Amino acid sequence: MKQGLIQVYTGNGKGKTTAALGLALRACGHGYKVAMVQFMKKNESYGEVQASKYLSGFSLFQFGRNVFVKRDPDKIDIELAKEGLLFAKELMQKKEYDILILDEINVALDFGLLTEEEVLELLDEKPPNMELILTGRYAKDSIVERADLVTEMKQIKHPYEKGIMAREGIEF
Repeated sequence: MKQGLIQVYTGNGKGKTTAALGLALRACGHGYKVAMVQFMKKNESYGEVQASKYLSGFSLFQFGRNVFVKRDPDKIDIELAKEGLLFAKELMQKKEYDILILDEINVALDFGLLTEEEVLELLDEKPPNMELILTGRYAKDSIVERADLVTEMKQIKHPYEKGIMAREGIEF
């Protein structure tokens, strides 16, 4: 990749992680190596975790617990997010991947698991030929300003409003 950009997928609508995974699928089809670091997630049954075993060139790493993190996070949630951020920096430095996806990093930042300074420092360390994708609701203005592409997913209607819960293979 000659020029890597910074992309942000944010907003209250469904599809942020899905968009990043779609980009990963396309990139792997062109021979690029993609790493996805998931913040605040730890669940082996997620479809993307299962698919990562079969998709050549795609690696997925989870840093979180299999619980819903609240805005008043436990110490362990902060520790796991910082571990994930450090791991992402190491991936950047090794330069083994063409694309790095930081899934739910915007939420981790908004919930206080990471600081704005830490995430901006990571953006500053991005190699010029690596594509960097940040997903999650609540993208900070400073992140949006640094990004080259920002997409806001806007919820208009969601099956949850009818009592339909998340479905395996569709939402997870």
